[in-house]
Amino acid sequence: MKPLARLRTWLDGLVDRGLAVAGAVLFSQAPEFFQQYLQRLGGHLDEARRTLAQFEHTAGEAGLTLDKFINQTATNYDAAVARLAQVMTDAVERVQHLNAAFTALRDASAWTRPFTFLRHLDAGIARATWTDYRPAVPTTAEGLMYAVVGMLVFLAVYHLVFRRLIRPRPVAPSITQ
Repeated sequence: MKPLARLRTWLDGLVDRGLAVAGAVLFSQAPEFFQQYLQRLGGHLDEARRTLAQFEHTAGEAGLTLDKFINQTATNYDAAVARLAQVMTDAVERVQHLNAAFTALRDASAWTRPFTFLRHLDAGIARATWTDYRPAVPTTAEGLMYAVVGMLVFLAVYHLVFRRLIRPRPVAPSITQ
């Protein structure tokens, strides 16, 4: 084997192994990100429930259900007080939205979690999670599964796309007269 061919084979093996490791490490972080996102989502849900409980308590002190309290507040002659009805309605909707997202993500299987995450994504919470994200070494079956998938994806892209792009093309013999 020629030295240049041997070097190419060695470099190809090095790139192949490096991409396998990179894919495994990168994809294995998905379960950790989902876990940190879920914790942050749960915190938002707890705070939204706390706010809603304050509105429910105030309604109860007035002898009203929350719905009646919202309706009564919405029809108040004072515009500032009437706007409070929308704040309470938004609080109810926020709790429902966060609870649905939290429950869906918590109960999703390892295979469906990425799709569930995207379906219920709260961009603000995801950005904040990413800002404070800390990588971790996954020690769960889910982390291993994502690592293997990442390895296969990176290797497939390398072998099926990039190697074909960088493979030297045979030189056609020239026709001389």
